[in-house]
Amino acid sequence: MTGIHGEGMVVGAGRVLLFTGDGKGKTTAALGMALRAAGHGMKTLVVQFIKADQGTGELAACRSLPEVEIVQTGRGFLPDRENPSFEEHRRAAREGLELALRALAERRCEILVLDEVCPAVAKGLLEEKDVLDVIERCGPEVCAVLTGRGATPGLMAAADTVTEMKALRHGLTKGLTARKGVEF
Repeated sequence: MTGIHGEGMVVGAGRVLLFTGDGKGKTTAALGMALRAAGHGMKTLVVQFIKADQGTGELAACRSLPEVEIVQTGRGFLPDRENPSFEEHRRAAREGLELALRALAERRCEILVLDEVCPAVAKGLLEEKDVLDVIERCGPEVCAVLTGRGATPGLMAAADTVTEMKALRHGLTKGLTARKGVEF
């Protein structure tokens, strides 16, 4: 893998954090970092892969924070690879990576959140090497934050901080419905 050195971190990246696991809170942790950065006047770009719900609370909240830009490039529920619409999801995911690369080239952010990029790689929407290339291009002034279930070994090796959210219990599995402000 290009750009990786012996300690497992990507050469050139300022910081790389990865939030993975089957528990709740991966996106929430990343958005908490965006909120913290906004409090310091720092710019954050959040690219949401897979997600496509325009009615989420995080989208509404980020509209009031000029330091935080959040863009959904996903197409929603991911079909099987054999489904003809899978290619549209792949194209949308690649557009998300291209958006991130443009923002880095234009120095538009100090925090770059690639939300749900881990399952995008694990499910074949993106190539791991392409995500690692984006991380490498962050440079020392940008913190990259990767989220989602199923982080691949290469993505975990590239991060200097890896947090696994572990589900011990989740209300949705007990029959509770998703709640505004909690799940969306």
